[in-house]
Amino acid sequence: MATALGGTIITDDAAAIAAVKSGDGDAHFVYPADPAKTATQVYGVDKGLFGNGEYDGVATQVLSISAQDQIGDPALTALAQGNISVTSTTFTDGEETAGFMGMIPPLIFVAIFFLVFMLLSNQMLTSTLEEKENRVTEMILTTLNPTALISGKIISLFIVGFVQVLVFLVPVLVAYVFFRTPLNLPEIDLSSFTFDPVQMIIGALLALGGFALFTGTLVAIGAVMPTAKDAGSWFSALIVLMIVPLYALSLVMSDPNSPVVQMFTYFPYSAPITAMLRNAFGSLAGWEAAIVITELFLLSAIVLQLAVRLFRYGSIEYTNKVSFKTVFSRPKAVGVGRR
Repeated sequence: MATALGGTIITDDAAAIAAVKSGDGDAHFVYPADPAKTATQVYGVDKGLFGNGEYDGVATQVLSISAQDQIGDPALTALAQGNISVTSTTFTDGEETAGFMGMIPPLIFVAIFFLVFMLLSNQMLTSTLEEKENRVTEMILTTLNPTALISGKIISLFIVGFVQVLVFLVPVLVAYVFFRTPLNLPEIDLSSFTFDPVQMIIGALLALGGFALFTGTLVAIGAVMPTAKDAGSWFSALIVLMIVPLYALSLVMSDPNSPVVQMFTYFPYSAPITAMLRNAFGSLAGWEAAIVITELFLLSAIVLQLAVRLFRYGSIEYTNKVSFKTVFSRPKAVGVGRR
C-alpha cells in the first residue's frame, strides 16, 4: 500500500532517518508490528508548525487504507470506519421534540442580550456619572423631575440597544440575500429550524426583563458613585454575576433540577442567562418561566425607584459615595407654632 502511494520499503531505519536529517529524504515512517498497541514513529523534514501535521495525516492514511484492504468487503470497511447513518426521534409528553435545530432560534436571544449589554454597558454606567462629574446635574434638575430623567435614560438605552442590533443584523441580512454568491456565504436552509412561538416569546421577555434589570442597576450605581473609577468594582461584580451560569453550562444542560442550576435560575442577576439557556434546551417549565419573568420585571421596577431615590441625593455628591443610611432615613418632623 505504501508503494502504491509513492513510498519505498526500507529495512534500515537508521539510514533512512539519517537521510531525512541530511535533507536527502522527505520523511520516514516506522510502522510497528501491532499499531493498536505501539505508536507509529514519523521522522520528517521540518515544514513549520502547521505543515508538520501532514506527516501524521499520511501515516494514518496509509495504515487506514491497509486495514481496509485486509478487510476486503466495502460494506464491512464502512462499518469499521463508523460510517453509520442514524436518525433519532424523541418525544416529550407525547409530542415530538425539535432537537438541536429547535434550540438555535431561542439561543438568538442569549446572543442579542450579550451583544447589546457589552456594547452599551459602559454607556449605562456613565449616563449619570458624566453629568455629575461635569457639574450639570443641578441645571438639569431645575427643569426636570428626577423620575422622568432616570426613566428617560433607561428608555433611551433601550432604543439605542435596538438600533445597535439592527446595525449588526441588517448588513448581514442584505449581504446574505443579495451578495451570497459573490461572498461565498453558505446557504442556510431556514426550513430545517423549528420556531416554537411559546419559546420565542419567553426568550424575548427574559431578554427584555434582564436588560431592564441590568440597565436600572447600572444607572443606580452611577447615581451612588462619585466617579467612574469608584463604580468600576461594582460593574465588574455585576458582569461576573451575569456570566457565571456559563461556567455551569454542562450542568444546566444535563441536570437542570440540580440545586446550583435552580439557584442560578431564580437569583435575579444570574436568572436572565440561565433561564434563556434552559428555555432553549427545553428544560424551563411554563410556571418557572412565569416566575422568572415576573421576578425580573418586578425587580426592575423596584430598582428604577431605587435609582431615582439615589439620584435625588447623589446628584450633588461629587467627592463621596452616597450613604444609604442618609437616603433611606426618615426626615424628622418639624413643629411650627403661630403667635
